[in-house]
Amino acid sequence: METDHLTMLTAIYWNIQFHPFTSGMAISILVIVFLLMLSALISGSEVAYFSLSPDEKHKIFNTSARKNNYIRKNLESPEQLLATILVANNFVNVGIVILSSFTVDSLIDFSNEPILGFIVQVIVISFVILLVGEIIPKVYSTHHALKFARFIAVPMYYTIKLLKPVNSILIFSTSFINNRIHAYNNHISVDELSQALELTSKTELKEDTDILKGIVKFGNKSVVEIMRSRVDVVSIDINSGFSKVMSLITETGFSRIPVFSETFDNIKGILYIKDLLPHVHKGASFRWQSIIRPPFYVPETKKIDDLLEEFQKNKVHMAIVVDEYGGTSGIVTLEDVLEEIVGEITDEFDEEEKLYTKISENKYLFDGKTLLNDFYKVTGIEEGIFDDVKGEADTLAGLILELKGEIPAKNDTITCKNYVFSIEAVDNRRIKQIKVEIKNTEL
Repeated sequence: METDHLTMLTAIYWNIQFHPFTSGMAISILVIVFLLMLSALISGSEVAYFSLSPDEKHKIFNTSARKNNYIRKNLESPEQLLATILVANNFVNVGIVILSSFTVDSLIDFSNEPILGFIVQVIVISFVILLVGEIIPKVYSTHHALKFARFIAVPMYYTIKLLKPVNSILIFSTSFINNRIHAYNNHISVDELSQALELTSKTELKEDTDILKGIVKFGNKSVVEIMRSRVDVVSIDINSGFSKVMSLITETGFSRIPVFSETFDNIKGILYIKDLLPHVHKGASFRWQSIIRPPFYVPETKKIDDLLEEFQKNKVHMAIVVDEYGGTSGIVTLEDVLEEIVGEITDEFDEEEKLYTKISENKYLFDGKTLLNDFYKVTGIEEGIFDDVKGEADTLAGLILELKGEIPAKNDTITCKNYVFSIEAVDNRRIKQIKVEIKNTEL
């Protein structure tokens, strides 16, 4: 009686009418409760399966329990699993909303109080679905992922089988969209990114802009563009005496020295000076060859971003660069790679190697062994401007040889585009110094 009285007062206060409660309404409520429980199980399974720790996965894949077999099968295709969870959960939640709205309309007449009807049918029902069907099961399964995954393993396995046709369409659509997006993104060239940086360079610090430009162009550079040529590498013959090794170390100050046998094309290893320190007191009789480390080889064509990854993976700082015939072209170090991003790196022990002198605004004197990459940086001209004429050349001297077709004589002049190259010093084998005049800096 008290309940009927309270219901009557509520109806009078809100100006609503209650319809008689029938067995059909009772069945509807029971179905709603069942669907809420189903929604909770599906939502909890999403968190349970995708938050399994490595240890829990190890248990699953190394235990022959029946439910573990079903979990393994469910995890074989994460895309199918996730698609099944999302499709099933949406179907169930839509069913809850439709059935709840029908049940509330059958039980209460909100025609005189539409705002109250909206609150009950939308806000209250949504709150119940979120609380019971989403939040509570996900919180629970977060703390009991393996337990929940085992509980739902068998039903989830058969649900995946049931919804596989629908899931396949969704997975195909997703893959198609992703491929289109990747294809669109791949159309962005390095030049376009460089132009974008040029537009922002007025508002950014020059150092920051230079680093960003280095990162953009980083993956396009090959080892041959940054390596130290074999003619400039300090190395030592494996048959040299200990005293000669110590003298070379004292004279050069390098921390790693390549070791060769007879010719530089036959590299036997790398001598790490830190490995030698414990033996400096042993005198000339010490066999220093026993402590050299194996060399790490890379081809000239390797991209420097891949090289950096290999340096990290193999925990080395120096690589021997080889050409297509297996001959040694030179060496490349971790410092050389990093300098392509941050610029020249020097410490208090480095002696400055002057590869160029600026004579006037548009005139420079370069060492012949200057890399074209460095030549572009010093002069500020566009990278790759000589790509159509340089052939396989990577140094300024190599560019001159490609343009001239032979070793030029002193005072010879070669003109290419808006640049005049004058040979200042040369011998029978090498171009030593080149004077460069830029006719028009805007071209």
